[in-house]
Amino acid sequence: MVKTEELVDFLRINKESKLALKQNFTTASKYSHYSFNASKMMSMGEMWASLGSAMASVMFVWAMCQNLFPGELRGQIKRYEEKLRSFFSPYIQIIFPEYQGDGFQRSKAFMAIERYLDQNSTKQTNRLRANIIQDCEQIVLSMQEAGEVTDEYEGIKLWWASRKHTPTSQSISFYPREEAKRYFKLTFHKKHREIITKMYLKHVLDQGKAITVSQRQRKLYINKKSEDWYGYKRTMWSSVVFEHPSTFDTLAMEPKKKQEIIDDLTTFSKSKDYYAKIGKAWKRGYLLYGPPGTGKSSMIAAMANFMNYDVYDLELTSVKDNTELRKLLIDTSGKAIIVIEDIDCSLDLTGQREKKKEKKNKNEEEKQDKDPVKKKMKNMEEKKNSQVTLSGLLNFIDGLWSALGGERLIVFTTNFVEKLDPALIRRGRMDKHIELSYCGFEAFKVLAKNYLDIESHHLFSEIEHMLEETNVTPADVAENLMPKAAGEGADICLERLIKAIEQAKEDARLKAEEEAKLKAEEEERLRAEKEEKEKQKEGDSEVKSSEETLSKGVKENGEEVKENGKVAS
Repeated sequence: MVKTEELVDFLRINKESKLALKQNFTTASKYSHYSFNASKMMSMGEMWASLGSAMASVMFVWAMCQNLFPGELRGQIKRYEEKLRSFFSPYIQIIFPEYQGDGFQRSKAFMAIERYLDQNSTKQTNRLRANIIQDCEQIVLSMQEAGEVTDEYEGIKLWWASRKHTPTSQSISFYPREEAKRYFKLTFHKKHREIITKMYLKHVLDQGKAITVSQRQRKLYINKKSEDWYGYKRTMWSSVVFEHPSTFDTLAMEPKKKQEIIDDLTTFSKSKDYYAKIGKAWKRGYLLYGPPGTGKSSMIAAMANFMNYDVYDLELTSVKDNTELRKLLIDTSGKAIIVIEDIDCSLDLTGQREKKKEKKNKNEEEKQDKDPVKKKMKNMEEKKNSQVTLSGLLNFIDGLWSALGGERLIVFTTNFVEKLDPALIRRGRMDKHIELSYCGFEAFKVLAKNYLDIESHHLFSEIEHMLEETNVTPADVAENLMPKAAGEGADICLERLIKAIEQAKEDARLKAEEEAKLKAEEEERLRAEKEEKEKQKEGDSEVKSSEETLSKGVKENGEEVKENGKVAS
């Protein structure tokens, strides 16, 4: 019989043995796991090293090809690559560039596609651009640059992508580098070619045009300097939303003349076929002239609001030459008014240019001429002055390029119509001449209705009589009719206007007296100069007569007098 103590020792030894075996097994397992991980890490490191070496080799070979192969050969290789890809690929790609031809005019197809994709991208893309239109009443979401949109048409799946191509050029030049070119890329299966090219694209263009009309905001544009025309977001015009409140109802003008202008604009807007029939571009020129403050700018705003047109405010001094002027014309849209305000002050359109100022330091000038970089910069500085000529402006108005766009008004304003070249404002260029003169009684009643909300008053008859005798601009009348404090009513404003007209009459009288005085002084000066010249002429005649008499006496007493062929002694 086994003793109890021996049994306990046996069990204890067996338990310790089991624990030792378990510990040994665990240790061996750990060493085995560590060994496996180490070998795995070594294999991964070798794999990454091999991959890096392969990539470096590929990059080296590619760089060598770029340096050794000429551009023509690389182009041929790329073309064959595209042919090979198109042979095996079941998909077709169509590119729609932003600018057509030589890049003068923005593609209408591109703009329509842009509107179409903007509306269809809001449910698919995660990055959108928000614009607010129509007096902050509507938010329009559009696709950001480099976005992609999936479209479906009659069960056919298509893919649109917005891309831009940026030329890679490392050279340094004085001229602006070639700008990046945006384009849309359409991808679809080649078995759907007929449906896509004949039906789907027409659907996209029609939808894009409809969206453009529904979301259209009238804009006020100002031309940029040519240095800012470059870049993938290039544009020759900067714009803001056109919000001028002027209308023909608020315009201070004789009702008959106002209605005549409205009828003329209405007839023009409905005469597309008529202009085509008579062989003229669908455009019309308006010359607005008159003293400052007579409402020329308000007239332009009223015309734009009546016709629902955009306004392009052309600043001629920012245009470098005639070529840039034509480019600006091409970049305008239809249904627009092109405005050149104060054209008599914009440029010297007679073709005469100011002479260049001479340098004080001639040595410095010669040194700059010898340095090619400084000479180039000097020439560029001189070319910054506008070189637009009268001939270029005339071609802009009614030359061959003026027919592009269609449905366009061209408006000139001036304070001094007599300063303009007759060729610039002749009929056919400026078809309708509108004189905006001083405020008459009918124009005053319009202003009284606008500013004071009254149509009759006991002071109207007095004001009518005063306006017949005194020249006051509508701007001056409007300023005096505007209430200057919360408690001012019609009586106070009209009395202030009467005082202003009386003061204007007195100023005009004093000015006329001063002008008469200056005129009399000038006439007196001219008369005195004339008398002085006559006296000087008489004195010169007397001196000349005396000299002739003296000369005759000398000849009679001298040896030059001959008698019977002999010299008298």
